[in-house]
Amino acid sequence: MVISTLKLPLFCQIEGESEVTTIIIKKPEASKSGTDDSGNLNLRDIAPPQIQIISPQVDASFTAHISAPDIYLIGRLTDPSGIQSLKINDSIVAMDENGFFQRFFYLDQGSNVFKIEATDALSNSSTQFLQLINEPARENSMITGEIDRKGEYYGLIIGINDYNDPDLVDLDNPITDATMLYSTLIGNYMFDPQNVTLLKNPTRAEIINKLDELSNRLTKNDNLLIFYAGHGYWDKEKEAGFWLPADATRFSSVNWIRNSTIQDYVNEIRTNHTLLITDACFAGSIFKSRAAFMDAPIAVNKLYSLTSRKAMTSGTFEEVPDRSVFLEFFLKRLNENEKKYISASELFNSFREAVLNNSPNIPQYGVIQDTGDEGGDFIFIKR
Repeated sequence: MVISTLKLPLFCQIEGESEVTTIIIKKPEASKSGTDDSGNLNLRDIAPPQIQIISPQVDASFTAHISAPDIYLIGRLTDPSGIQSLKINDSIVAMDENGFFQRFFYLDQGSNVFKIEATDALSNSSTQFLQLINEPARENSMITGEIDRKGEYYGLIIGINDYNDPDLVDLDNPITDATMLYSTLIGNYMFDPQNVTLLKNPTRAEIINKLDELSNRLTKNDNLLIFYAGHGYWDKEKEAGFWLPADATRFSSVNWIRNSTIQDYVNEIRTNHTLLITDACFAGSIFKSRAAFMDAPIAVNKLYSLTSRKAMTSGTFEEVPDRSVFLEFFLKRLNENEKKYISASELFNSFREAVLNNSPNIPQYGVIQDTGDEGGDFIFIKR
């Protein structure tokens, strides 16, 4: 076990009370892939990989009833020794470094059975049968007054675990959180994969380039969700907040991204609705006012018809822990939601109290000032 001590200012997703926080970083001998420093596998692991289905939503028997000609089957495998292979219906399926996988399938009418086989690095295996029952939509299930959706839903999802500067402590959870959100959006909501970008450990230039691309591509009919999880920093003297990309350094702000820069892009990207979600220290500094909380929403059609520029943050001007209670409940409500349409403010109201009861942070929701908000709201639409 290697133990090192760092002193750094209030960057981060770690809890602290003073302007200089002492952090003890413990580097376990086992790596993320389940091997130790000598290359020996964890021989005590006799459990098979755990299989989690993110989309579609399934019951305890791994069954889901859907009305669609195709699906994105999305899930995640976890195992302390690392995953050796994944097969769905005897075909090898690729995973990312955190065990997430997705595969597109056409569905037949009636029962569709998928055999999911996972094997870890020690040859422990698990098999799960997933049944998707494809049924025609009921005529009376149509919602009266459906919104007139002309544009597309786009997403920019950013998670930063690893920092080039050794003076900035690495994080454990942002990339996993970002990937979970990405999977939930494309699996359960009207976000097509080609319209959603997941950036893992991006540099400042990579983030800015993507924002430039969105600025040139999106139209006034489109909807955009931007999510950031990583280090944040608040400069008291300058009264300015920052995102810290992977190439940020502690003693120079040259690669930091100001909140005002993000606000400028939110203003320039001419969408119908833009929702900014930040899960970082001092995330609430994006608001001009601390009084950012919105009350329960009015009719969805009215909210959708008016332009909106809103932000949802994990806290105000405090630090937040690496393990995000805010995102945990946000994703839980997104996955449990059974409504065809749900506004961002209604979604926020559904989990705000849970976050307050289970963390020291105060989540915020409100208008990003001077960016063109006209009183509308971002609407999540279920597939």
